[in-house]
This record gives sequence, structure tokens and C-alpha cells, in this order.
Amino acid sequence: MYKFFTNKKWFLWAYLGSFVILTSLWVSVQIDVKINEWFGEFYDMIQKALGTPNAITMSEYLDGLYSFGKLAALWIVLGLATSFLTSHFLFRWRTSMVEWYHSVFDKARTIEGASQRVQEDTIKFSRILESLGTSFIESIMVLIEFFPLLMGLSIGIPILWFGDWQYSLVVGAFLWAVGGTILMIILAYLLRLVGIEYDLQKREAAYRKILVIAEDDGTVRPKTLEELFDGVRKINYKSYLRYLYFNIGRLAYLQANVLVGYILLAPAIVAGVMTLGVMQQILRAFGRVEGSLQYLFKAWPTIIELASVYRRLREFEYKINKSIKESELDQTT
Repeated sequence: MYKFFTNKKWFLWAYLGSFVILTSLWVSVQIDVKINEWFGEFYDMIQKALGTPNAITMSEYLDGLYSFGKLAALWIVLGLATSFLTSHFLFRWRTSMVEWYHSVFDKARTIEGASQRVQEDTIKFSRILESLGTSFIESIMVLIEFFPLLMGLSIGIPILWFGDWQYSLVVGAFLWAVGGTILMIILAYLLRLVGIEYDLQKREAAYRKILVIAEDDGTVRPKTLEELFDGVRKINYKSYLRYLYFNIGRLAYLQANVLVGYILLAPAIVAGVMTLGVMQQILRAFGRVEGSLQYLFKAWPTIIELASVYRRLREFEYKINKSIKESELDQTT
């Protein structure tokens, strides 16, 4: 799977492509910081306008909207370019994997589910990494930028349970996010979600293989097909039930997540010690830090799928390499 980074053929795409993607993600986060500053200034202007009639001019109001429009347009263009480049980057990664599988397919074809590993799992691997990899890197960059910003905004603001401690909002976001992530990890472990995904794909592969054989072999009995599909049906039903339990906890946490920032800011809101603009800046920065810390939580179902795909591909490559070594030993003897 990692020949993409070791093969000279893919050197430029592997390393220069990685650098360009990382740079574009960093610039996107910088724009996001500017947008957060805009929220503070714009909502302070709104508060001023609503408190005192004609306190601002139409030109000032439109200039505020125009400033946001420029930032948003730049963020969208950069996001589209990053997505386009990432898609090409990961398809070339997939190509490097498939080329190697093709070169050793005489050894791989005897392994159960070989066609599914080469075709379906390499697609899943690249597509999942496309959504998961960039969001993970962006989450780290958001933490680096918004963490000190949130600490600065917390100064002098009374927070529920923490008082006016400078690190209160950061610690609050950390405790809430980490608590939710631990909850999801415990649930996933107890429900054996990675294992159920792995078993599901193995049953599907066995069923698919016998269907392919049945196309050319008339001796395959319908009873054999029914037995294999019965196994597929049972493992799917088990998967649905376990994900139901998992999603009860996950969705309950995400709904409660909407109110956390407002709950922590309750003393400051009631006391009226901050402007509407500052509140919007704090809530948005808190949401960005909290969202980054919740990366594992929100991406957990996708991480489970990636772990299952990775496990199958690693097992597939292990069997190929084992077969190659056995062939080399036979030739020497």
C-alpha cells in the first residue's frame, strides 16, 4: 500500500502533491480565522444598528457583506482546487497499488476475494482517505490556529463552572470532545464494529466468488448459493442492529453538542459583559476547536470502514508476499 511513497515513478505526486495539498489546507484555515474576525466586527455593527436607529449607514452595512463575500469566494475556490488535487493524488496512489497487484496477480488470483481486493477495496481505500485524510489534517491546523484565539477571547469572560479562568473555554471544549470520543470508542469496542465490518466483507466476497464460478460451472447447486446468501443476510442484520445501538449514543451526543457553547457562556450572557460580536466570535471559535477535537467522534463510522479495508488489504498483501517467498524457495530447491 505504501509503494506510492517509495517508488521513484510516483515521487513528484507523492511528495510535491502532499506539500501542495498541505499548503492549500493551511491557507484555508487562515481564511477561516479572518472570517471569524469578520463575525465579531459585523455583529458588533448589527448590535450598534439595532440599539441606535441610523447609527450606521447603508454603505457601511454593504461593505461588511462585501468583505465576507470576498473571503467566502476565496475559501470556496481554494476548497474546490484542494478537492480536485486530492482526488488526483489519491487516484495515483490507488494506481500504484493496482499496478503492483497486476504484476503479481498470477500469485494473487488463488487467494479468496482477490478480484474484490484489487478492484473494490482499492476504490474504497482511496475514496475514504480522500474525505478522511484531508479533514484530519485540517482539524490539526484548525486547533493550532483557533486554540490561542479562543484563549484570547476567554480573558475576562465568566464561564459556567470555571469562572473567568483564561483557559476555561479551551478546557471545556476539550473535556466535552474527549468525553464524547471516549464514549464512541467504548461503544465501538463493545459492539465489535470493526470486526463486524470485516466479517461482512468476507461473507460478501465468498458469495460473490461462487456467483462468478456459477456463471461458467453448471454443477454449482442453487442450495450452495442460498446457504452463502443466508450467511450474508445474517451478518447484515447483525450489523444493522449494532449500528442502531451505536447511533443512539452518537446522535444523542451530537444534538447535545449544539447547546454546549451557550451553556458555558450562560453567566457572561446573563451578566451582559460582552457584545454580540464577541459572543459570535467566541461561539464560532469554540465550535471550531470543539469540532477539531471531536474529529474521531464524528468520523468514527468512516474510520471503522477504513480500518476494515486496511485490514483486508494488509492480509491480502501478506498472502501475496508469502506466496512469492514460497515460489522462490521452490525454485532454489
